Amino acid sequence: MSNVISPLKSSARFSLRLRAGTAEELGKVVGFQLDLPINRCKADGDCLCARLGPDEWFLMGPATENARLARELEAALAERVFSLVDIGHRNVGIEVAGAHAREILNGGCPLDLNDGAFAPGTATRTLLGKAEIVLLRPGVERLYRVECWRSFAPYVLAFLEDFIHPTPTQ
Repeated sequence: MSNVISPLKSSARFSLRLRAGTAEELGKVVGFQLDLPINRCKADGDCLCARLGPDEWFLMGPATENARLARELEAALAERVFSLVDIGHRNVGIEVAGAHAREILNGGCPLDLNDGAFAPGTATRTLLGKAEIVLLRPGVERLYRVECWRSFAPYVLAFLEDFIHPTPTQ
């Protein structure tokens, strides 16, 4: 399996802030598993939910479903205290896959990405080079998803690609 670094198509992306107890009470909402431990993620069909903190979730779904997901999330949470912000315009995703995906990411990420420390279903905020990212490992494959602000995407993409096609030195 060769190493592949590729920008991903647009997705619906939301930042959800919600009391932890409410997430535990609700469990699953509109295809998003909210009652996850912190720094875990779970994909369910086209939807992915990552719990990044005690009261913070990163939600992703198909771009074509953005308005529907927002409406249904707001309706499902209407009786509770929450904040739902559409961040689809701000974030982009980059996929890093292949036999050496972990090593490519570890070239600029300070976390231990070995299976024992960053197991399938793990998600966290971290750094890649000088850019803040959300790093997701949704499944058991050597496949990672890097989410970053759109303005950092050219830097992050070039940083990652440099590990596959190093720039010659003088």
